[in-house]
Amino acid sequence: MQRKKSVGMAEYAVNNDPEEVLCILGLGSCIGLCLYDELRGIGGMVHILLPEQVSGQSNPFKFADTAVPALLRELEKLGVRRKNLLAKISGGAKMFAGSDTLFDIGQRNAEAVKRALKELEIPLRGEDVGGNRGRSIFFYVENGKLEIKTLGQDVKVI
Repeated sequence: MQRKKSVGMAEYAVNNDPEEVLCILGLGSCIGLCLYDELRGIGGMVHILLPEQVSGQSNPFKFADTAVPALLRELEKLGVRRKNLLAKISGGAKMFAGSDTLFDIGQRNAEAVKRALKELEIPLRGEDVGGNRGRSIFFYVENGKLEIKTLGQDVKVI
């Protein structure tokens, strides 16, 4: 019987239990990053709020530039090897009107996560980012499936 575990803002979860479903409810401009080791059946999720760390902030899971390597470290504690990982991301919506990219935190978050994944040589296998609607995501540890429920749209699976 599958159990859902919610991952709150600036939080993460790692798991090797095939019955666990990691989820983030109500993603807006934030990014939900899922890393998965297909060989070991181990997955992790982090709920990222901002693109880069702000001076004086100590929670590495809040920022894309520090959350990606921090989640990797937590997965490595469970025996994951970086070369076996794949990534999936969702979120990054533009939640506020206007054309100024400074305020398009969603796009900046998505770009920062992709940049961090590239630096760590973790392939991005699927993404559902952008737009202007909130999403909820469900990451299945048993198989690495990421289910995305976007307001007013059909469920998407990557």
